[in-house]
Amino acid sequence: MPIRAISFDFNGTLSDDEPILCSVYQELFRSRGRPLPSEAYYAELAGLSDEAIVTSWLGPGYDDVDGAVLERIARYRARAADGSTVSEPAREAVRFAAERVRVTVVSGAAQEEIEPVLEAAGLASLISVLVPADSIQNGKPHPEGYVRALELLGVRGDEAVAFEDTEAGVLAAKGAGMRCLAVAGTLAPSRLAAADAVVETVNVEAVRRALEW
Repeated sequence: MPIRAISFDFNGTLSDDEPILCSVYQELFRSRGRPLPSEAYYAELAGLSDEAIVTSWLGPGYDDVDGAVLERIARYRARAADGSTVSEPAREAVRFAAERVRVTVVSGAAQEEIEPVLEAAGLASLISVLVPADSIQNGKPHPEGYVRALELLGVRGDEAVAFEDTEAGVLAAKGAGMRCLAVAGTLAPSRLAAADAVVETVNVEAVRRALEW
């Protein structure tokens, strides 16, 4: 089937910001009495929704999940809203894709943190559909976000390719019937084995490869 849509995960894929997220969560959890080692973030939490990360680390009975998430978003915006986490090759890749197919962003991040980054990077007008975490009930690895994007586009799963950087994201895309290119960097390639292929980074060549699938 010809590819009709390209979808990008946000954190760690389109936006090179996993180290920022890790440091923000470390600050957040340290202030709440349970420090988070970097290796634990990448091994256990990267790619999950904010709520899942908070309850996984602070326990399912933690009584202020919403407050922790709001603080996490505010800290992230203070560091990334200028768009500097989106590299020029990634910007070129989105522009290249948008000239040929519809482009979506499906993310475990909230709309209020994604939109300023896309605006500052000059990409907001190129995104046909944005499915942030706060618009769905079930975060990755559940496929709901991708299913929603496909429905809004009127595209079948086998007509779309997703770029993801975590196991949870790859499983979500594959669960929606999409092909998936995993982006190395956040996790070791061995942890991305469920993807159809692994690329080193998001750039024009990677998008060209996706479109030619």
